[in-house]
Amino acid sequence: MNRRRIVFVLFPGFQVLDLTGPHEVFTQAERLTPGYTLETVTATGEPVTSSGGLTFTPTSGIGAGDGEPIDTLITVGGPGRARACADRRLVDWVGTAAACSRRIAAVCTGAFLLAEAGLLDGRRAVTHWASCAELAQRYPAVTVEADPIFVRDGTVWTSAGVTAGLDLALALVEADRGAETSRTIARRLVMFVQRPGGQTQFSTQLAAQRPSRTSLRDVQTWIAEHLADDLGVPVLAARAGMSERHFTRVFAAQTGQTPAAYVEAARVEAARRLLESTDGTGETIARRCGFGTVETMHRCFKRTVGVTPGRYRQHFADRGEL
Repeated sequence: MNRRRIVFVLFPGFQVLDLTGPHEVFTQAERLTPGYTLETVTATGEPVTSSGGLTFTPTSGIGAGDGEPIDTLITVGGPGRARACADRRLVDWVGTAAACSRRIAAVCTGAFLLAEAGLLDGRRAVTHWASCAELAQRYPAVTVEADPIFVRDGTVWTSAGVTAGLDLALALVEADRGAETSRTIARRLVMFVQRPGGQTQFSTQLAAQRPSRTSLRDVQTWIAEHLADDLGVPVLAARAGMSERHFTRVFAAQTGQTPAAYVEAARVEAARRLLESTDGTGETIARRCGFGTVETMHRCFKRTVGVTPGRYRQHFADRGEL
């Protein structure tokens, strides 16, 4: 059996969860459907210490196994990424290894390492929200999208900050092993737990069951891109090319949620991101997310997340560099 090599690129000062989160997703996938080999590499082959103080011993240095096919090359992020980008030997190797890889990916600010190697030129990409502006400024050939949890542009995948690497890894596994395997892994890892305050952790589309119908998946994508529009059943059913009654029944059967519940969750998720990453007023955020009024957003947010929007922003807005 040909095994898929998943190679993580580490450097001093990397963010530990950027590695361990996706690594565990692939580990679970290997247990369910064997076929992955997980490796870690550093510039020298010597142990590196993460930004949190944990030391990791890599599988090898970047010179080992050169020319051998890699299935997925993944660069992680962290406070040490600036020094990693200045290491020309490491950057050049990433470029060389990418040429031997079926696909490449970056978690969080690991996107900077791919960009430094020229691998994001002419492509869409995302990184941690606090670093999107810097990525766009430093690498003008990259189209930086600040909102998505992860972005796929051909064979290049990038994710937003830290825990979004789990979403990315699940999507990679789903592409390889199918939706049922990725859902099983998510359940095993209890990925839809709530942090203190009750706010949901992961994306609305990931929390919902993935529809088998392409038309419903397209509707989900359209919802995320048009939150401020009318997202009632008549509009969504027309988008899917179904009668309202049939659409409501099929959508609930395939996603595990009614259309109204899904739309509300998508709007609350968008509001969470804006509360975390912007200084927008309640009125502005409510309008952008399709709630109409602050009062409506407050009720939906309290019901879904468990705290008020203001309390959420106090606890979870973060301007720290990753």
